[in-house]
Amino acid sequence: MAAISRETLRRILREGGVSWQTTTTWKASTDPDFVPKMRRVLDLYDHPPTDGRVVCVDEFGPLNLLPRTGKAWRLVRRPRRLRATYTRAGGVMHMLAALDLTTGRLFYRIRPRKRATEFLDLLKTLRRRWPEEKLYVVCDNFSPHHHANVRAWCEANAVELVFLPTYGSWLNWIESEFAALRYFALNGTDHRSHAEQNAAIAGYVRWHNTHAEPKVNFAVGSPIRSWTDNPVMAA
Repeated sequence: MAAISRETLRRILREGGVSWQTTTTWKASTDPDFVPKMRRVLDLYDHPPTDGRVVCVDEFGPLNLLPRTGKAWRLVRRPRRLRATYTRAGGVMHMLAALDLTTGRLFYRIRPRKRATEFLDLLKTLRRRWPEEKLYVVCDNFSPHHHANVRAWCEANAVELVFLPTYGSWLNWIESEFAALRYFALNGTDHRSHAEQNAAIAGYVRWHNTHAEPKVNFAVGSPIRSWTDNPVMAA
C-alpha cells in the first residue's frame, strides 16, 4: 500500500469537496398534508397579511437547574470547570414564548406548567398587546394548542392558529431565537436558583428586543422552497 502524507490527503479531500463533519439526526415529517401546511406557513412569512400580524409561538425548556456546558474566552491551559450533578433539585420551569415577525421582538412567560391554561394565558396577553389586529399564530401540534377551550377562545377573538406539519417544528421561526437564547443566556452557566436563571433569560431578552429588527427572508435558497411532495411520503 502506497503511503501519502497528511498534506497530500488534505488536498485530495479538499479538491473532492469532502470535509470532516458532525453527524446529526433528522426527523422527517410523516404528515400527509406536509406540503400544504408548509406552504401556508411560508406564505405567511413571505407575505404578511394586511389585516393583522404573524406571531410564532412555542415552549422552551424544560428549565432545570443544572451545570450547562458551553464555550468562553479563558487563559490557555486554564479551562473553566463546572460541577457534575446527578440530581435535578429545584424543580422544573417552562418558558412559553412568542416571536412577533413584524418587529422581531420576543415576548414570554416562565411558568411551572405548560398546559392549555398557560398557553391560553399567553394568547390573551398577545391579544391585549395588539387589540385591533387579527393574530396569525404559528405553532406546533403540542396537545394544549389543540385544547377545546383554546380553539373556542381563538375563534371568538380573531386569533387564527396555524399549525405546523407533524415533526415540522423547524419551520417555526422562533426555533432559531431559542437557539440563540440557549447559546447566549444558558450555555456555560450553573445557576443555583430559578430566580437567578430567569434573570439571565430576562437580561438576554431585553438585549434582544433592544436590537430587534423585522423578520424577513426565511430559508431563502433552501431546497424546501422547491418541494412539491413530502420527500419521505414520495420515496
